[in-house]
Amino acid sequence: MAPLLTCLYILLVPSALYSRDILRLASAIPHLGRLSAPQGSAERTAKLCGSRVAVDVVLDGEGRITALGQEVKACALGQASAALMASDAVGRTEGDLAEARESLAAYLKGERDEPGDWPGLAVFATARAFPARHAAILLPFEAAAAAAREARR
Repeated sequence: MAPLLTCLYILLVPSALYSRDILRLASAIPHLGRLSAPQGSAERTAKLCGSRVAVDVVLDGEGRITALGQEVKACALGQASAALMASDAVGRTEGDLAEARESLAAYLKGERDEPGDWPGLAVFATARAFPARHAAILLPFEAAAAAAREARR
């Protein structure tokens, strides 16, 4: 990247990506901490930035999440995504989480105009212009779906 473009990128990225709403979500992540006796667990890492999310779940007889715990070591975008995922995960299934992840991925890539039915994901609209950040945003949904899948085995 040319020096001028690099400087412009550094100046614009923080203000464009780390809005007040993103930072507010990142500072209030529900269900923090690992569960002592999970039925399923999964950890996902974004290779580019090193963000990491580990999720533990307990499911009911119908495959719905009844308890969720998570450990989040991620940038503000990953933290905000973890907050949104966890805020609405209890009562959801592996399929719901996988669908939310797929809809969000398509939205971030510009393949659809809205991020799907999961509450709050439109907060990532500005991140669509920064593909290098998409993996961190998707991590919580990937980890939660994988944990639910493991719990069903």
